[in-house]
Amino acid sequence: QVQLVESGGGLVQPGGSLRLSCSASGRFFDSYVMGWYRQAPGKQRDLVATVTSGGSTNLADSVKGRFTISRDIVKNAVYLQMNTLSPEDTAVYYCNFRFFGDTRDYWGQGTQVTVSS
Repeated sequence: QVQLVESGGGLVQPGGSLRLSCSASGRFFDSYVMGWYRQAPGKQRDLVATVTSGGSTNLADSVKGRFTISRDIVKNAVYLQMNTLSPEDTAVYYCNFRFFGDTRDYWGQGTQVTVSS
Protein backbone atom coordinates (compact mmCIF):
# COMPACT_ATOMS: atom_id res chain seq x y z
CA GLN A 1 0.00 0.00 0.00
CA VAL A 2 0.92 3.63 -0.50
CA GLN A 3 0.46 6.06 2.36
CA LEU A 4 0.34 9.78 1.68
CA VAL A 5 0.99 12.52 4.21
CA GLU A 6 0.17 16.13 3.36
CA SER A 7 1.27 19.39 4.94
CA GLY A 8 1.54 23.09 4.21
CA GLY A 9 -2.04 24.32 4.21
CA GLY A 10 -3.18 27.36 6.10
CA LEU A 11 -4.62 30.85 5.94
CA VAL A 12 -3.11 33.34 3.53
CA GLN A 13 -4.09 36.77 2.23
CA PRO A 14 -5.02 37.33 -1.40
CA GLY A 15 -1.89 37.64 -3.49
CA GLY A 16 0.09 35.55 -1.05
CA SER A 17 1.79 32.21 -1.46
CA LEU A 18 1.74 28.76 0.08
CA ARG A 19 3.70 25.60 -0.55
CA LEU A 20 2.03 22.23 -0.12
CA SER A 21 3.97 19.04 0.40
CA CYS A 22 2.98 15.40 0.02
CA SER A 23 5.18 12.46 0.87
CA ALA A 24 4.49 8.90 -0.25
CA SER A 25 5.72 6.15 2.02
CA GLY A 26 7.34 3.17 0.40
CA ARG A 27 9.83 2.15 -2.23
CA PHE A 28 8.58 2.19 -5.80
CA PHE A 29 10.00 0.27 -8.72
CA ASP A 30 7.28 1.22 -11.19
CA SER A 31 6.43 4.57 -12.72
CA TYR A 32 3.77 6.62 -11.02
CA VAL A 33 1.75 9.81 -11.24
CA MET A 34 1.27 12.12 -8.29
CA GLY A 35 -0.91 15.17 -8.22
CA TRP A 36 -3.10 17.60 -6.39
CA TYR A 37 -6.86 17.89 -6.43
CA ARG A 38 -8.98 20.43 -4.64
CA GLN A 39 -12.56 20.53 -3.46
CA ALA A 40 -14.48 23.58 -2.31
CA PRO A 41 -17.70 23.24 -0.29
CA GLY A 42 -20.58 22.13 -2.48
CA LYS A 43 -18.35 21.55 -5.49
CA GLN A 44 -16.74 18.56 -7.16
CA ARG A 45 -13.16 17.55 -6.64
CA ASP A 46 -11.12 19.07 -9.46
CA LEU A 47 -7.69 18.25 -10.75
CA VAL A 48 -5.14 20.99 -10.09
CA ALA A 49 -1.84 19.56 -11.27
CA THR A 50 0.02 16.31 -11.85
CA VAL A 51 3.61 15.23 -12.15
CA THR A 52 4.96 11.85 -13.20
CA SER A 53 7.94 10.07 -11.73
CA GLY A 54 9.64 10.96 -15.01
CA GLY A 55 9.07 14.66 -14.43
CA SER A 56 6.26 15.44 -16.87
CA THR A 57 3.83 18.02 -15.50
CA ASN A 58 0.32 19.15 -16.26
CA LEU A 59 -1.59 22.07 -14.78
CA ALA A 60 -5.23 23.02 -14.86
CA ASP A 61 -5.92 26.12 -16.92
CA SER A 62 -7.18 27.94 -13.84
CA VAL A 63 -3.78 27.76 -12.14
CA LYS A 64 -1.35 28.02 -15.04
CA GLY A 65 1.09 30.83 -14.51
CA ARG A 66 0.45 30.88 -10.76
CA PHE A 67 1.06 27.34 -9.49
CA THR A 68 4.04 25.09 -9.98
CA ILE A 69 4.17 21.36 -9.30
CA SER A 70 7.41 19.51 -8.72
CA ARG A 71 8.61 16.22 -7.32
CA ASP A 72 11.57 14.74 -5.51
CA ILE A 73 12.16 11.20 -6.74
CA VAL A 74 14.47 10.29 -3.88
CA LYS A 75 11.96 11.41 -1.26
CA ASN A 76 8.89 10.19 -3.18
CA ALA A 77 7.43 13.61 -2.57
CA VAL A 78 5.42 16.10 -4.56
CA TYR A 79 5.12 19.83 -3.96
CA LEU A 80 2.68 22.47 -5.06
CA GLN A 81 3.97 26.03 -5.00
CA MET A 82 0.96 28.33 -5.08
CA ASN A 83 1.52 32.00 -5.87
CA THR A 84 -0.81 34.94 -6.40
CA LEU A 85 -3.52 33.18 -4.46
CA SER A 86 -7.09 34.39 -4.66
CA PRO A 87 -10.23 33.54 -2.67
CA GLU A 88 -11.28 31.27 -5.54
CA ASP A 89 -8.38 28.99 -4.60
CA THR A 90 -9.92 28.30 -1.20
CA ALA A 91 -10.51 24.56 -0.89
CA VAL A 92 -9.34 21.37 0.71
CA TYR A 93 -6.35 20.16 -1.28
CA TYR A 94 -5.82 16.43 -1.64
CA CYS A 95 -2.68 14.64 -2.70
CA ASN A 96 -3.19 11.78 -5.14
CA PHE A 97 -1.00 8.85 -6.14
CA ARG A 98 -1.48 6.31 -8.90
CA PHE A 99 0.85 3.79 -10.45
CA PHE A 100 1.16 4.36 -14.15
CA GLY A 101 -1.21 2.05 -15.99
CA ASP A 102 -3.15 1.17 -12.83
CA THR A 103 -6.66 2.26 -11.93
CA ARG A 104 -6.36 2.43 -8.15
CA ASP A 105 -6.05 5.85 -6.56
CA TYR A 106 -4.41 6.60 -3.24
CA TRP A 107 -5.38 9.78 -1.40
CA GLY A 108 -3.90 11.95 1.28
CA GLN A 109 -5.91 13.20 4.22
CA GLY A 110 -6.44 16.65 2.73
CA THR A 111 -5.13 20.02 3.84
CA GLN A 112 -7.19 23.20 4.09
CA VAL A 113 -6.13 26.24 2.10
CA THR A 114 -8.02 29.42 2.91
CA VAL A 115 -7.39 32.65 1.02
CA SER A 116 -9.02 35.60 2.72
CA SER A 117 -8.30 39.16 3.72
